[in-house]
Amino acid sequence: MAHRPAVTLYHNPRCTKSRKTLDLLRERNVAPVVIEYLKEPPDEPTLRRLLGMLGMRPAGLLRRRETLFTTLGLGAKLDDDDALIAAMIAHPILIERPIVVCGGKAKIGRPPEGIVEIL
Repeated sequence: MAHRPAVTLYHNPRCTKSRKTLDLLRERNVAPVVIEYLKEPPDEPTLRRLLGMLGMRPAGLLRRRETLFTTLGLGAKLDDDDALIAAMIAHPILIERPIVVCGGKAKIGRPPEGIVEIL
């Protein structure tokens, strides 16, 4: 039997897409390590590592419809990677979800079926 790499899910149980992604993993007999990132926010090295695995800059991982996005004036800072990372660390609600990590790759579960390609 082939060894499966560990799977980690950065999860928000209040988010429908996040719950559907968790259900999809379980349907495929994958038992992910679940990190409720609002309770256990990633630190800066972890967030930078996730961005590298996703192949995106911080602006691509921001939830732009969150009230805090506007309140913090982040629309004017979209080219300032360090400022956006600092904002996401201080306010993890700004991080897009869910994020699935498997075998050195990461994918945002929007739509949830998109994560299948990294499993």
